[in-house]
Amino acid sequence: MARLLLFNKPFGVLSQFTDRGSPTQRATLSDHIAIKGVYPAGRLDRDSEGLLLLTDDGRLQARIADPRFKLPKTYLVQVEGDPQEAALEQLRKGVELKDGMTLPAEVARIDAPELWPRTPPIRVRKAVPDSWLKLTIREGRNRQVRRMTAAVGLPTLRLVRWSIGDWTLAGLDPGAFREVST
Repeated sequence: MARLLLFNKPFGVLSQFTDRGSPTQRATLSDHIAIKGVYPAGRLDRDSEGLLLLTDDGRLQARIADPRFKLPKTYLVQVEGDPQEAALEQLRKGVELKDGMTLPAEVARIDAPELWPRTPPIRVRKAVPDSWLKLTIREGRNRQVRRMTAAVGLPTLRLVRWSIGDWTLAGLDPGAFREVST
């Protein structure tokens, strides 16, 4: 039976088990997970937090990570600025990026979620408001959510992947993981 781990990747941790070629040793998955034979199904940038799935089953890994399957990925996104409906509508229709048009996203303004404190904390500027969005995409381009919000004038300050398909981060502290049935 395939193993599937749900991991709450902290800010600053690489989505890999080793850090080759870096002059300074950066935090990796091996600092949190001591289970042999599991590999990330997809990636989450070093400066992003949240749900990362790991499995020992190559077919399951491909099904989770491959954009052809259009598995929904939901993010809680703290953005700089006060999102207007026009910007949200652009995200809902798809945004033109350098590598082409994105698929339409589901997006809504939300109240600030109850999350763990981030280390280091987000720099707060009194003169610049910030807001939270819940954004769901069905593809996984490099730094896609950050590029999409920037394209509509809302730079991302904090990015937390909350769910992938039916798997969620609920009940997982940063750096913790749990095994679930597939």
